[in-house]
Formats: sequence, C-alpha cells, structure tokens
Amino acid sequence: MVLSVIILVLCLAEFAAIHSLMASLRFKRLAMRIFGQRVEKLYMPIFSFVAVLTISPLAYLFYKNPGEIIYIVPSPWRWVMVVGQLIAGIITLRAFTDAPQRFKMRAQLSAPNTPEAGSLNIRGIYRWVRDPFTFSTLIIMVLTPFMTTNLLAIYIVTVVYLYLGSLHWETRLVAQFGDEYREYQKHVHRIIPKLRGYQ
Repeated sequence: MVLSVIILVLCLAEFAAIHSLMASLRFKRLAMRIFGQRVEKLYMPIFSFVAVLTISPLAYLFYKNPGEIIYIVPSPWRWVMVVGQLIAGIITLRAFTDAPQRFKMRAQLSAPNTPEAGSLNIRGIYRWVRDPFTFSTLIIMVLTPFMTTNLLAIYIVTVVYLYLGSLHWETRLVAQFGDEYREYQKHVHRIIPKLRGYQ
C-alpha cells in the first residue's frame, strides 16, 4: 500500500512540475521569443494536451489500484454530492468565460495599464471569489462520494499544490493588472467566496 501511494504522489509531482513550468511567465516569454506571436493561439491547446498527457499515468495507476476503501456515501446523499460536484464544474467553466482577458498569453506578459494587458473588469464569479478554480476543485474533492487510501493521498498533495498554485496565479495577476488587482484583493477573498459580491 505504501509503495502505491509513493508512486501516485510521484506521478502527481511530475504533473505539477510540468504544469507549473508551462504556466510560468518565464516559460511563456521563452516560447514567445522562439516561436513568435503565432504561439499565442496554440499555447492553450498545447498546454491542455500536455496536462492531460501528464495526468493520464496517475489516473491509470489509480484506476488499477484505488487502495482500501475508507467510506462510500449511501444514496440519496451520494447523488446530492454528485450534483454539488457538477455545480462546481460549472463554476470552473464560468470562470473562463467571465475573465477571458486573464488567459491571453500576450496580456499576461504585458505591463499594467497598457492596452495589451487589458482591464481587470470584475464580473460574474469573480465578484465573489478571486480564485474560482481552486474553490471549485476543493468543492469537488470534498463532495467526492467515496474515499480510498490512495485517493486521500492524492487529495492531500493536490490541496498543497492548489494552494501554492493559487499564490503563483495571484502573483501573475498582480504583474498584469498592478494596483487595480491589489485593490481588488482588499475586497474579495482568494479562495472562500464572500456572501456579498464585489461592487
């Protein structure tokens, strides 16, 4: 059992390292320098493909060896939890559409208050939480209707990675939006949504 947990954690660490490298501004600048402006349109599909490719061994190993069952939530609560997970998934999709300017490569590499960086333009889910991706992923994990020893190990490491990744994401947004984002940070929590939306 211990060996399977170690292997799963190593697979997750490999995914996290590659994912973090490709998400970094330094790597994106290098890609822009080597391949030019055309890389911007290809970067997100390639980034997503590499993410799927590097997480696949982890998914396969977990499928083959899920570990000992800790608990299984009975019906009807199991389905209530699944519905909660689906809502969290919708929040993730909404986060992309509510702030497309945050994901454009050229905008991320631009200085604050420039036309390329764009405006912060707080709307949708971002009025309640600064990092809806971490929030929704945590909800999906908490509402998992079953738990095994190996899945618990994966979740523990994932929480640490999400927290560190969220801090890194904030640094990138400050670099892109400057004081506008710093002011936003004063009013909206990074991971825990506020009951009252940002005005």
